[in-house]
Amino acid sequence: MSQLQLRNVSLSIAGKPLLDEVFLTLEVGERCCLVGRNGVGKSTLLRVISGEQQVDSGEIIRRAELRIACLGQDVPTEICGGVYEVVAQGLGSLGALCAEYHQLADAISHSSDAGLFKRFEAVQQRLEAEDGWRIGQRVDTVLSRMNLDGGAAFADLSGGLKRRVLLARALVTDPEVLLLDEPTNHLDIEAIGWLETFLADFAGSIIFVTHDRAFAQALATAVLDLDRGRLKRYDCSYSDYTRRKQADLEAEAIQQSQFDRRLAQEETWIRKGIEARRTRNEGRVRALKSMREARQARRQRIGQVYFELDSTKSSGKRVIEAKGLGVSFAGRPIVRDLDLTLLRGDKLGIIGPNGIGKTTILRLLTGDLKPDVGELRFGTRLEVAYFDQQRVQLDLEETVVDYVGQGRTHVTIGGREQHVMGYLQDFLFSPQRARTPIRALSGGERNRLLLARLFTRPANLLILDEPTNDLDVETLEMLESLLVAYEGTLILVSHDRNFLDNVVTSTLAYKGDAHFVEYVGGYQDWLRQRPTEKTDNKEPKAPESPRSKPACRNARKLSFNQQRELDALPEHIAELEDEQAALNARLGDPALYREAPEQVRDFQKQLERINAKLDQAFQKWETLEALRTG
Repeated sequence: MSQLQLRNVSLSIAGKPLLDEVFLTLEVGERCCLVGRNGVGKSTLLRVISGEQQVDSGEIIRRAELRIACLGQDVPTEICGGVYEVVAQGLGSLGALCAEYHQLADAISHSSDAGLFKRFEAVQQRLEAEDGWRIGQRVDTVLSRMNLDGGAAFADLSGGLKRRVLLARALVTDPEVLLLDEPTNHLDIEAIGWLETFLADFAGSIIFVTHDRAFAQALATAVLDLDRGRLKRYDCSYSDYTRRKQADLEAEAIQQSQFDRRLAQEETWIRKGIEARRTRNEGRVRALKSMREARQARRQRIGQVYFELDSTKSSGKRVIEAKGLGVSFAGRPIVRDLDLTLLRGDKLGIIGPNGIGKTTILRLLTGDLKPDVGELRFGTRLEVAYFDQQRVQLDLEETVVDYVGQGRTHVTIGGREQHVMGYLQDFLFSPQRARTPIRALSGGERNRLLLARLFTRPANLLILDEPTNDLDVETLEMLESLLVAYEGTLILVSHDRNFLDNVVTSTLAYKGDAHFVEYVGGYQDWLRQRPTEKTDNKEPKAPESPRSKPACRNARKLSFNQQRELDALPEHIAELEDEQAALNARLGDPALYREAPEQVRDFQKQLERINAKLDQAFQKWETLEALRTG
């Protein structure tokens, strides 16, 4: 059964067409990932679905009394009060009454004011008359389910907890459709994992915008691709979507090339062919006119960001060496006993919850912050470039071109001079956009601007503090490619798991109690290598990744049972992958959600079990193969 439908919906804002005859059907229980380049209109489409944005034409059909809740991209600055009050705001006037009851109950526990008691009794009577107790229980249930302290002050929370509170405010309405705009932005890896689990168990339908590829892969049952105003639906996982999208773009390029070649031939005919004939083929002339109009109306894809780092002389072999570093603020230890050696060409990722000292480590390793204890040595010929997640380097009144050019008309990139305007076009800033103040830029544009300025500086030590926030997937992948090929040394803080896996060679992970430990490899390698908590069941420790094993370990002959198990694993993995593919195909079939929505949860649980078995099988194969080969 469909929750809502968009039929032939079109919308232009400030003369820019964002939605062009869009069609969409959302079924019960679907989790659709909405993707597209920055600025194509994804947030606008969510506002259209929720009813906040009117359209120029088309029809929007929502099921009667459909409950829709939204979580915006940014945390509103005007929100104040306690967590309970903020969550209760989602219930309107009755929620406000529950919040007032909650405040008065807390106040009279610390006061004997008769006026407070009188007001408390009045609110209590209104709640009883309007069945407000049931509403209040809903707030308490959501707070408990999302592990939130209702008495905490909203202003005192971290960015991640604030977004969790806003999600609770949306969920307290018991929505049937949940619209999420960049829900993972500024969340740490632990919070993102919690959100994945929570949304996987959500009974309603979800449309979410994200540039976190691992998050999309874990949740999406379908992908909605918004490109040049058109919305195309892919009923598959996110990884399958990326392959199918690439195939579609290649087919489109071939079709456009064939069309342009035919148009050129017809243009030649209209100029030369008429000279040889006194009468025109009017049908062919009309066809040529139609082709010209079609070519003029064609909307080209947004250009692709082009990154290039300015080269500089190499640093010394040893870049940074830290021994026993420690630092505290206001008597609270932030970093303890940090030991780290970075050599030229190393790419280090730093991971951990928000607020535990990742940026502090960056400041220590650059010499911007002096340690309380320990020894820090820097290598020779270091030239450092730093990307700041807080964007404090940006003067909002400065124009884009002035910020990058710094009074110059040309910049030097890769040993050659380039005009600032041409260089900015590599970062998708048109000449008109390049002359606008930074204040007018979106979050993604500001990140691109910081990267554009950063890459004009010759550097052999690159430090990036959460560079992936607000960047679209294509820009992320371009940045990944650049950093993988970068010959200098890199220190990276990020909560993007795919980005870490694809870029870094080692990971500095928060262990607890202000301690950080270095592991070989990226995020997935850290998951396999990190110590597991001891339990009463004495569960065996997960096998160590072969990448973390000493290279000098000798190969040894497997036992008969181990060799038999290794030989059988490929066939077992193939069977599991066949089951996985069948379940993905079933969950990707829209008919399932219409005809048997009650089976969706069972199929999802089966898929989770198959995925877990696949992980175990691959891990076992990797362990046995590593033992066999040493």
